[in-house]
Amino acid sequence: MIRVLIADDQEMVRMGFRMILDAQDDIEVVADVPDGISAVSKARELRPDVCLLDIRMPGLDGLEVTRQLAGPDVADPLKVVVVTTFDLDEYVHTALRNGASGFLLKDAGPALLIEAVRAAERGDALVSPQITVRLLKHFDGGTIAKREAPAPSEPLTAREMDVVKAAARGLTNTEIGAELFLSLSTVKTHLASVQGKVGARNRVEIAAWAWRSGVVD
Repeated sequence: MIRVLIADDQEMVRMGFRMILDAQDDIEVVADVPDGISAVSKARELRPDVCLLDIRMPGLDGLEVTRQLAGPDVADPLKVVVVTTFDLDEYVHTALRNGASGFLLKDAGPALLIEAVRAAERGDALVSPQITVRLLKHFDGGTIAKREAPAPSEPLTAREMDVVKAAARGLTNTEIGAELFLSLSTVKTHLASVQGKVGARNRVEIAAWAWRSGVVD
């Protein structure tokens, strides 16, 4: 089971997240708290697999909580996903620099919330698709390092290249399938193949490779 802590100052949000996550066979919410100070103390006490943090909370904001639980100076960091209504580049950059494994907008939907928890537990990063494009253009260190794009281990097929370009534009798997007339499973198969070829761990790194290699500009 993936053990999750939720920290948000709105009780309705905490209840909603708990209902979504507890409905999954592999996820258990072990605590939900209304402020940043409680989030730090509960997380250190319970050592959950993933912490879901809002940004604007009383006591300590989610960015500072992230730094205290997952920052570069933490000896045994926890996995943190920041979930917020505030779509500001500064928040995204700070959260990822402070050690967050993901950054989602609250309107991203249940499927992405669940995917973000599972990705964080695996050690992957997941960022809301609508943020990804801006992030890749401007991010200056941390989760997505600026470096030359490696050459693929073998050439990408034309269809794989179409899927990569769509992912780099910030489209979800469902949107990619609709645009390219592919089933969801086919989109996932193409992305998995591309991951192997370019050495990416997840769709964010695939998109990063696409921007760095000049596949999209």
